[in-house]
Amino acid sequence: MTTIRDNDQQQAHSEFAADKPSVFPIWVRVFVAAGGLLMLVGGLIAMLKPSMLIAPHDQITNGVKIYAGYVAARNLALGLFLPLLMALRSRRALGSMMVLVGFIQILDVIMDCVEGRWAIVPGVIVLGVLYFIAAARVSGAPFWRRESWA
Repeated sequence: MTTIRDNDQQQAHSEFAADKPSVFPIWVRVFVAAGGLLMLVGGLIAMLKPSMLIAPHDQITNGVKIYAGYVAARNLALGLFLPLLMALRSRRALGSMMVLVGFIQILDVIMDCVEGRWAIVPGVIVLGVLYFIAAARVSGAPFWRRESWA
């Protein structure tokens, strides 16, 4: 049995969904495709040539190989699912995935600062912020608002 409140919520949700265009803006499509490609390339580098992830004078140990495998798994999964969710036009899932990737970028910035990789910090910050903006555009609201998750 549905209540008046349930009907009002369904109507509000359908009106909110009707405001969203069925196709993503071109800049979001380009950004998701490029971001997915970068994730895939990073995953392949971590999997096939982990020595590119460390300084030239550092040694490849078993620990480096293990963590390179984790980086490869993470990046390959994200790199595959970002474009896939966009192709499926799955707004909620794509928005959630982009928020996740945005937070990963912010955590990467923190690690870059801790380890003194100052040259790449601004680019990674911009990338993380762009993921948050694109996620808000896809879901219709920024991630901290309830509407983006409903």
